[in-house]
Amino acid sequence: MKTKILSIFSLLLLVVLATGCTKEEIVFDHEYPQFNLRSDAKLIEVIVPQGTVATDQIYISGVFNGNNDSEAVKDVRWQLEKCRANDIKWGIYIFPEDMQPGTSLADGYHLVSVNQGVERTLLNDTVIHTEDPGVGARATITAQRWKAYFDKPVDPEEIVHDGYAVFVDDQSSWGDIALYAWGSDLPELFGGWPGIKPTGTVTINGVKYKYFDSGEANKGLTYNLILNNNNGGKQFDAPKAWTLDHDIYLRLTDEGITEIGEDEKIVHDGFAIFIADNSGWEALAMYGWASDMPELFGGWPGALPTGEVTIKGVKYKYFDTGEANVGLGYNIILNNNNGGKQFDLAYVTLDRHYYFSSDGTKGVEIDPENPPGPDPGPDPEPEPATEYHIYVKNNTGWDAVALYAWGDAELFGGWPGQVGTAVTVAGTPMLMFTMQGRGETQNLIFNNNNGGVQFDACTITADRDYCFEITSSSCVEIPMPQGAIKKTNKKRK
Repeated sequence: MKTKILSIFSLLLLVVLATGCTKEEIVFDHEYPQFNLRSDAKLIEVIVPQGTVATDQIYISGVFNGNNDSEAVKDVRWQLEKCRANDIKWGIYIFPEDMQPGTSLADGYHLVSVNQGVERTLLNDTVIHTEDPGVGARATITAQRWKAYFDKPVDPEEIVHDGYAVFVDDQSSWGDIALYAWGSDLPELFGGWPGIKPTGTVTINGVKYKYFDSGEANKGLTYNLILNNNNGGKQFDAPKAWTLDHDIYLRLTDEGITEIGEDEKIVHDGFAIFIADNSGWEALAMYGWASDMPELFGGWPGALPTGEVTIKGVKYKYFDTGEANVGLGYNIILNNNNGGKQFDLAYVTLDRHYYFSSDGTKGVEIDPENPPGPDPGPDPEPEPATEYHIYVKNNTGWDAVALYAWGDAELFGGWPGQVGTAVTVAGTPMLMFTMQGRGETQNLIFNNNNGGVQFDACTITADRDYCFEITSSSCVEIPMPQGAIKKTNKKRK
């Protein structure tokens, strides 16, 4: 009897345990709906793949919006947003009026991560979702992997080179390349012509390079490099001799060889804004705003620099603006990371890189290929001017006489110039015109004070007094009468 009672008790306990362990108690938070429904939109909620981070930019692409991934990631209408409760559930509202006419979500769609590539299956196959909720309803889908999960490039940091290396971005049509190197009174670095084939290949910042190791024993030597198509009849000399104390990066095309600068080795996220920072601020931040658009670098004070690079001897701090923002326009403000200093930099359209210099009060756009030289400082104070006079014996018959001068400066002001002051020189009535001169070259025009009559007189250097006798059409320099100069009470017009 005791055994039966225990058996009955055990069965009852199992029933209690079974009924107590309901589905609701083992459902994870991200499996619950995380976004509110909208009566005017379809809601797609996505459980994103492992490895997705909160800062990822994820878009939806399919037949309904053109089936073009590169265009979809430029349109904020197709960008998913992360739910606030966790990093696993993301969502997007799709409005029927934004869809291509005659299409539906059932025609197929997939997800694209700007940083991690297109959505893939667990077996690295193409993904096509067909879930199509009605307007005002939701569908939940699961994304299993990003393409980046299957891309396992060689880590450049893991390669142990034999000495310094020549890295070649081969954009030529040659197919086969070799590197030959010669130096004055030195053995051929890579043996006789045509030299050696690449030691290996490696992808750095998205660029695939063929590299040639130069040998640890050759450090410090200087060689001239020749790339060729492995003795197939084509060859180019490298731009300059190479001292084996650093790696060198070259780009090979069918037209020739160019050296790759430090800035070209950087793969930017979208276009970048480069700042040659001469502000003296302890920190530099960039904020971007535009009407009816999200802030470019998040809330104030914005973002700190993405990195630093030196171009043509000028050191820049750069801010990547994001591939998804290409083509958008923003007002940019530089500030000292919310330290109380700021100024409006410029309005930019994100369709190219921008380069500015900043002194902490303003920004000036500069050409990175022709950067400005060092600041020469303020212009020196000009030499003080000396007062000189032009005396005129007036035989024009005009009611008024004015003198205009043009050349290095308008010494008598704008047209019609200065009206003469009546003076007497050694008993001779004259007109006196006063100028402040520093040796400027001046062309004189006498006129009847803008009354319609004028003539070109002569050219002078403003470094002494002059005396002229003029008619209505001529001017002749004459000796200065010797004697006292007296102003009269009358100033002629």
